[in-house]
Amino acid sequence: MDGKKVVLAYSGGLDTSVILKWLQQERGYDVVAMAADLGQGANELEGLKKKALQTGAVDVFVEDARKEFITEYAFPMLRAGAVYEGKYLLGTSIARPVISKKLVEVARRVGAVAVAHGATGKGNDQVRFELALKALAPDLEVIAPWREWDIRSRSDAAAYAEKHGIPVPVTLEKPYSIDGNLWHCSYEGGLLEDPCNEPDPHMFKLTRSPQEAPAEPTEIVISFERGVPVELNGTRPDPVTLMEELNRLAGIHGIGRVDLVENRLVGMKSRGIYETPGGTVLNFAHRELEHLSLDPDTFHYKEQVALKYAELVYNGHWFTPLRRALDAFVDTTQERVNGKVKLRLYRGNMQVLARSSPHSLYNPELATFEADDLYDQQDAAGFINILGLPAKIMGLQDAAGRKGE
Repeated sequence: MDGKKVVLAYSGGLDTSVILKWLQQERGYDVVAMAADLGQGANELEGLKKKALQTGAVDVFVEDARKEFITEYAFPMLRAGAVYEGKYLLGTSIARPVISKKLVEVARRVGAVAVAHGATGKGNDQVRFELALKALAPDLEVIAPWREWDIRSRSDAAAYAEKHGIPVPVTLEKPYSIDGNLWHCSYEGGLLEDPCNEPDPHMFKLTRSPQEAPAEPTEIVISFERGVPVELNGTRPDPVTLMEELNRLAGIHGIGRVDLVENRLVGMKSRGIYETPGGTVLNFAHRELEHLSLDPDTFHYKEQVALKYAELVYNGHWFTPLRRALDAFVDTTQERVNGKVKLRLYRGNMQVLARSSPHSLYNPELATFEADDLYDQQDAAGFINILGLPAKIMGLQDAAGRKGE
């Protein structure tokens, strides 16, 4: 361990396993492997240290970042209402800043001069990692092997792994790229690269198909405080347990699958399959509570903010002044987002059954179709006359013009 050290963001999958060996053999680094536990599950982390050491790592760190990931990254994104291109709940995108932060922390701990990642030169992740690293540790060199080496495809990488005796959970016949955490699981590559191909039904890890979901629905109640989910069915679990239980309940009922051809930051379209069971339920419930508790101007402007927030997360601009400024706006809006939402989960669908909030702006005495003393319907005539004045003036001008023809 006398050489220069690089900390590699390591998952044990095809790309990072090959990169570990390449950094050691081709670049002469002592490689320190760092895996961030974001809730991808024991199966993904089991044997990770042993495998990294066998592949050539001089040290291995598995950083438990599950609570930090949910409370400091995923839940702020949820409060903002960020959804990319109307479908993607950003499970991969939002994981990259926390992984980058852990990379830097380990690099400082071991005295590394560089960090490395396994993102390809065609993907968004290279941008997300490197923008975060520039903000957090501009002094560290960043190595991106996919932009440097002679390997040009995942098939090439699989052949390299086989040549060097590196075991990986990917075959040349089915080279899926899988990325999972507490918020979601994503699938890319292989047969999925053709948008005409249906996903392999045996591929999914977090959700059943709606056709195989139970015949009986499940009803749940989620409570929010300042836009943060804090209670599930009357209990107050810690954030990690809450996400695990929501993933389980929603996954059983086939909720949260998305098949998306998205616009990548680097200028091309790509096809991804995403499972976000718990996140889909939370996003739906949170929005229902905002419908109840936010005034019209705030609600409508927040929809614009949500679009920009989603772009920032997707494009890797987490550690930026603009994201922090948008969080300040979101924080103000969420002061009123308190209450409960009752949902029915059933075969890929969600139905809101009830919602309540101490800050509800819904007034049944105003909304009623029955007689009331709060709303004078005659007032609407003057309101409509003022609102329609520009249209009336234009209409009169158009009519006068037609007469003069």
